[in-house]
Amino acid sequence: MKKNVLRLSDREFKKRWESVQEGVRKKGLDLLIAHSDEADFANVRYLSDYWPIFESAGVIVPAEGDPALLIGPESETFAKDTSRIKKIYKLIEYRESAEPEYPNIRIDTFSSIFNEMFGRRKVKRIGIASYQIFPLPVYDGLKKAAPDAEFVKSDEIIVDLRIIKSSEELKMLKEAFRISETALVKTLKRMKPTMTELEVVGIIEEALYSEGAEYEGHPQYVLAGRNSNHAIGRPGYASLGKKNLIQLNIGARVAGYSSSVGRPVCFGKMPGDMKKLVSAGLDMHFKTMEWMRAGIKANEVVKKFFEYGEKLGVSRNILYGPCHGLGMMEVEKPWMESHSDYYLQENMTFQVDTFLYCEHYGLRWENGVVVKKSGVEPLSNKLTKIIEI
Repeated sequence: MKKNVLRLSDREFKKRWESVQEGVRKKGLDLLIAHSDEADFANVRYLSDYWPIFESAGVIVPAEGDPALLIGPESETFAKDTSRIKKIYKLIEYRESAEPEYPNIRIDTFSSIFNEMFGRRKVKRIGIASYQIFPLPVYDGLKKAAPDAEFVKSDEIIVDLRIIKSSEELKMLKEAFRISETALVKTLKRMKPTMTELEVVGIIEEALYSEGAEYEGHPQYVLAGRNSNHAIGRPGYASLGKKNLIQLNIGARVAGYSSSVGRPVCFGKMPGDMKKLVSAGLDMHFKTMEWMRAGIKANEVVKKFFEYGEKLGVSRNILYGPCHGLGMMEVEKPWMESHSDYYLQENMTFQVDTFLYCEHYGLRWENGVVVKKSGVEPLSNKLTKIIEI
């Protein structure tokens, strides 16, 4: 049966361009340039709906005039079919890492782009978004085109917009979480202790795509036994086994928006110490959501989280906590940490991510939430309970 394909409206993108352009002018920039690659696609897709593959991509938002999409030499037809930004330039700086020369493809340069955008006027201040992943070839190309320009780290112009979700964005997130929860239920019905972690990944991905996901929200976590104590890890050929704690984290992506639903699972009854730690994590997970609402300072939630962990006797089992931002990336700004002095606002979205571990196993309870005045609205909550199969 064909699934309904969700898509952000053109109006949503136009609002984003206008808001970013306002930020460019307020900061006294001539332009903002955002960068993305296949793995961290968020800023370019946020502005254009274009998601690069093999090559990288950028978006220029000038202080005045229309935005432009910057792509590698091979992606022109793909970009034209998917980008909401109609002005598209091909540059060698965005080619794939094998560095083909493309002698027979006409390419643009930053100098030719600046001449078209600004005429004889010199570019003096260039804002850089996606600073953490901004590559040297792009920087060198910009320096060649505007040798006297000042480069200004300007991630906040886009990040501040992405933190508060629109009604359209929330619709995409809700669908992504619906798919992830459905995949969780289907997976639990089919997984067996004799299966490997990767076999279960296959079950998860079949469920995600059959339910309408455009892609995975992140590499699926199926980590069994000692592997489950990896806060970040990849599944392999280990068997799930009985009496092992299995860390399941299932994530779907819809229209660029990512979800993740995390549950610890065991075949058979959990041993006493294991169940005690899993139960403590679940208790802390629910408490975190109780403490969150618009107007609360983020580090107050963090303080209560660690104090409650100490009360439960699991302080030594906490690696981080208790939440991170959620949106186009499954992990994005803002984090909730002890120095986080910002206030929660309505329609911020977070992953409540409760990870506890010891030498032999680890567990993650993870659900998405939307911040509201009176508390949080869950994006997922199915099977948020002790799961012994």
